[in-house]
Amino acid sequence: MSELLDLPSVASALGRALHDAGIPTTPDRSVRFARALRVAPPATRRALYLTARTVFISGHEQLPEFERVFAAIFDGLADPADSRGDLNTPPLQGAEAGRKLPPVPSGEPGSGGTAPSRLDARSGGEEDSEPGRVVPLAAASAAERLAERDFAELDAAELRELRVLMRQLALAPPLRPARRRRRDPQGRRLDVRATLRASARTGGDPSRRIMRRRVERPRRVVLLCDISGSMEPYARAFLQFLHACVGGVEAEAFVFATRLTRLTRALRGRQPDLAIERAAAAAQDWSGGTRIGESLRRFNDEHGRRGMARGAVVVILSDGWERDDPKLVAREVERLRRLAHRIVWVNPRKAGRGYEPLAAGMAAALPSCDEFVSGHNLRALGVVTKAIAEGRRHHRRY
Repeated sequence: MSELLDLPSVASALGRALHDAGIPTTPDRSVRFARALRVAPPATRRALYLTARTVFISGHEQLPEFERVFAAIFDGLADPADSRGDLNTPPLQGAEAGRKLPPVPSGEPGSGGTAPSRLDARSGGEEDSEPGRVVPLAAASAAERLAERDFAELDAAELRELRVLMRQLALAPPLRPARRRRRDPQGRRLDVRATLRASARTGGDPSRRIMRRRVERPRRVVLLCDISGSMEPYARAFLQFLHACVGGVEAEAFVFATRLTRLTRALRGRQPDLAIERAAAAAQDWSGGTRIGESLRRFNDEHGRRGMARGAVVVILSDGWERDDPKLVAREVERLRRLAHRIVWVNPRKAGRGYEPLAAGMAAALPSCDEFVSGHNLRALGVVTKAIAEGRRHHRRY
């Protein structure tokens, strides 16, 4: 069954619905629910119900609200008493007995032209006695449609929903060797001091050798986002991506249009709305002109060569439209390439049909980039995270 479902979308949708209903759930529980479905795919509706209840419920008093939310998502029922056939059960608060949620028909506008994912509920319990019964996963298909839509087409409410899905992106920068070493029986270097201290217990005979190995740490991720007028349809979504990165790994965030602005401190915080508002207020040149070369020059001079970009993965989110001399872009990206571990250029225009990197700034920067990806929707941002995680160089992949 797991092949039919987008397990992360199913788990996140159910967890979000339970949280909105007042049940204290966390993203960690959604992750555990997705892992449970992958390890032991439920063959019946009851098995799916028991798996979800085991993961999300921590008290008996939460069961009525959990059953209502579960039935609304997987059965299309506003009241779980409908599925039990109990006509004497009073309706739950906020639900109308006997009222079913409208199904999502396939092929209608907004449905993506595909039917919602389904789970065959084969006979295997009291609640699964009807052969051939199917459970529509409307929440999963809604998340899938949102992940496939271009950021420029999303409204404010959809961008807020997208924020939850962005936090689930697995951003794992490549590792780098650190200066510190730690004890490890499989290490390749002898810890002379520790070995000599231990030999005092055996009369000065170093019978036990203590080895060390070099510690590995994740590389820093530096994100430079273009917020000029040409990038305005994507700037809000990319700013949410910057917020998710800063809160998850060692990352530095900058935005630029006519000048460079550092937003790392403004984007940190547990309240995404306030963080993004602070970041937007700090960037005075929002939707202005584009000076990519000058912004990169300032970053290299004030931050990059002082250590921020050394050995880091640098991600530049821009369409490459430059109003100044493109030779400055080529020179500064080449400088950055000598400092950074990798340079990933994210251009949402790349997803357009027949696109070619003919913009002056884009053409000047490409020879020094390791990856060139679109990042125009949530699915494409998954490709961006994979490009960040690469541990070796792949020049001119476009």
